[in-house]
Amino acid sequence: MTQAPIGLENLRGIHLPTGSAGAVQGEIALAIALGFLAALLVAAIAWWRRRRSASLRRIALDELAAARGLPAEARLVAQARLLRRLVRTMRGEGAADAKGAEWSATLDRIFATTFFSQGAGRVLGEGLYRREPADPAAIDAELGRLLTRIKA
Repeated sequence: MTQAPIGLENLRGIHLPTGSAGAVQGEIALAIALGFLAALLVAAIAWWRRRRSASLRRIALDELAAARGLPAEARLVAQARLLRRLVRTMRGEGAADAKGAEWSATLDRIFATTFFSQGAGRVLGEGLYRREPADPAAIDAELGRLLTRIKA
């Protein structure tokens, strides 16, 4: 018994399994949406961190500029207060409570310099009431340079 060949008119169309097309598309859409949300979250965190460090830097530089008009001794005090507040904001209360050589070392570590332990910035770490001559303009210029490098 031989069968007669089936003609094209007897074939039915191609059909996907029931419900599979909708489920696959839904999973793909969900994965795309989650990926997009994750990318937005990463971008928002990066933007917030850049803005935070830029605003901290801007505030510190503005305060330093405001102190330039003060007399020499008051200017040194304003610079010292600015450094204490800045370290308290960046590293916490424990780091800001340091005194003497430990304070100079803390500032040197934070700003990656030796300005506070070996340079003109020693006056800010060893005490503002010493009678050694201090040049607030030189200290101001170096602090301005160091503050522009803040990456808090």
